[in-house]
Amino acid sequence: MNIPYKPLLPETKQPIIIIGASGIVKDAHLPAYKMAGFTVFGITNRTIAKAHDLAKDFEIEYVFENVAEAVKNAPSNAVYDITVLPDQYIEILEQLPDGAAVLIQKPMGNDLAQAREIVEVCERKNLVAAINFQLRFSPFVSAARYLINEGLIGDLYDFEFKVTVNTPWELFPLIKEHPRLEILFHSVHYIDCIRSFMGNPKSVMAKTAKHPLKKLSSSRSTIILDYGEDKHVVINTNHDHHFGPNHEESYIKWEGTKGAIKAKMGLLMNYPDGLPDIFEYAIEDEKGQYEWKKVNLEGSWFPEAFIGTMSNLMRFKEGSDSKLLASVQDVLDTMKVVEACYISNTNGGILI
Repeated sequence: MNIPYKPLLPETKQPIIIIGASGIVKDAHLPAYKMAGFTVFGITNRTIAKAHDLAKDFEIEYVFENVAEAVKNAPSNAVYDITVLPDQYIEILEQLPDGAAVLIQKPMGNDLAQAREIVEVCERKNLVAAINFQLRFSPFVSAARYLINEGLIGDLYDFEFKVTVNTPWELFPLIKEHPRLEILFHSVHYIDCIRSFMGNPKSVMAKTAKHPLKKLSSSRSTIILDYGEDKHVVINTNHDHHFGPNHEESYIKWEGTKGAIKAKMGLLMNYPDGLPDIFEYAIEDEKGQYEWKKVNLEGSWFPEAFIGTMSNLMRFKEGSDSKLLASVQDVLDTMKVVEACYISNTNGGILI
């Protein structure tokens, strides 16, 4: 079966200006843009030496001292790529030209109130603004979306994310101390991905937990999203499995009335080296039997999926895509689910 899963690229050249020069820019944004043939016009960062280092490594022509200088010297059709932490989003968005296209790093704010402020600024300035929820565009998610949209696994009734890994949070010093670590910065990808398939849930139940020996606000979560009595949608993450690789797990599983799909997210296992992804599906044949088939997909979540978010933004801006899939308006609903998760976690379950 030929499964289309690679993103369509923009038809016009739109130079990118990157705001921020953290590890994710080096490891994902810039490698992805190089693969896609995108032009990175310039970069700026508070610690300007980091911007100069990336400019040298990735042959970026201009390094700007600050956002104002970048905007002043930007081409008229520049696309801005904000890669810093949420506290800086509004200050930066206010400096962009009205009507500009901008991709904003996830999450869209530290909480729902800040997310609403970000949407307000974007709408007031008429920005073409999207959030960089790349998982929606990863090869294995795009392939699954094709099979499901074609009706090949029937009606989706079970959707599961399971992650049991050892995450070295010390590699993420900028978010390690955040009071909303696990759901806001990790499971938010899964919440957003689920919404991209199923829309908004009726309600959520969530519990996020600390490790007794770690100074992290949370590192394991279970989230149940209610889509009605015949749907089971669950996220189960454990970033504390430091007992060796034998029983690590990292997968997405879709089950429907006529078939199932399972995608191993190898990137999160044996981190940061990772393992290969595996994409498999089983569809009912004419005898009512199922045989799992493996499909080799090129690329993974990091960095290839970063091509998808930027391509969709560019294609929407030029008019070749009719919908901006992860627009700030759409992602506001993802942030509403995140906020509901934290409320559920605080309120707890039914007392016995």
